[in-house]
Amino acid sequence: MKPPFRADHVGSLLRPPELVAARARHRAGELSAAALREAEDRAILEAVRRQEAIGLRSITDGEMRRDWWHLDFLGQLEGVTLTANPGPKFGGTEEQPPIPSVTGRVRLARPIMIEHFAYLKSVARETPKFTIPSPSMLHLRGGRASISKAVYPDLAEFWADVAAAYREEIRHLAAAGCTYLQLDDVSFAYLCDPKIRDNCRANGDDPERLPRTYADAIAAALADRPAGMTVTMHTCRGNFKSAWVASGGYDPVAEAMFSAPVDAFFMEFDSARAGTFEPLRWLPRGKKVVLGLVTTKVGTLEDRDTLLRRIEEAAKFVPLEDLCLSPQCGFASTHHGNALSIEEQWRKLELVVEVARRVWG
Repeated sequence: MKPPFRADHVGSLLRPPELVAARARHRAGELSAAALREAEDRAILEAVRRQEAIGLRSITDGEMRRDWWHLDFLGQLEGVTLTANPGPKFGGTEEQPPIPSVTGRVRLARPIMIEHFAYLKSVARETPKFTIPSPSMLHLRGGRASISKAVYPDLAEFWADVAAAYREEIRHLAAAGCTYLQLDDVSFAYLCDPKIRDNCRANGDDPERLPRTYADAIAAALADRPAGMTVTMHTCRGNFKSAWVASGGYDPVAEAMFSAPVDAFFMEFDSARAGTFEPLRWLPRGKKVVLGLVTTKVGTLEDRDTLLRRIEEAAKFVPLEDLCLSPQCGFASTHHGNALSIEEQWRKLELVVEVARRVWG
């Protein structure tokens, strides 16, 4: 079976205490970059073996070399500067992730994270899956207001440069042997929320047009992807230290989102904030949906029968053979991690595998 697999996962994993300590020592100047890399390698190898042991067929590095799921990548693009977040903000935490601002021409000066993927591929016995932020993540949070008008008086030029940078990075990943790539994209789910749409207007953008703009940006970025590479897209309503930003069903964005030329969509459905399964009726035949029914925000384990019932409900809109199961997001979209234990994390992933086997065999 090609990816996505019946039991899959979004990507990030909680950092073990040894790695947290090593990163703190490195920041304090007490540990060399080489020693930190060795600590990361050990943590990733242990996570890879645990994923394989519980029966997962898509294997990630847990994003353990990153501080932020998106900024470690976006910040390495030429022309991108990280700035303070003006809002909307995550609730329940004073710390807020920065946002990318475009202060120069966007360009890929050198390959990004290719060494990260190469190590994962060298140790994974199953399919190595790599995650990068979607092109839309350079625009959503700050919008037109965060993109220099002196550099890009016409946003069409901005999107053309972004697409070119992504096409080049995807070529590097393909050359390194990547056959399963995931674009992490909160923009579509965020645009389901009226307060996010209001913020877009304040930034100088039209939220009615943005879903189509973002789908077109993804299409341009993937224009040259090799035939043997499966590309999926994950979207959620925010995941920072178990906090969230947005709320609302997928109805306002489903048609545009499902037009993006990816093979499958990882969609958050772990709470009432995500609405009903009805927008799945817009999914084109031949595409897959990975139902994010298992939450990563708390450690309480979901009821198996409830998960089975919810999969049956989704199958009223999408054929069962086009559905898969996963957590709704990663367990550590940032280095802080979510509010659950490492063993609770693994029990959640074991549950995904168990339920998927019960449904699909």
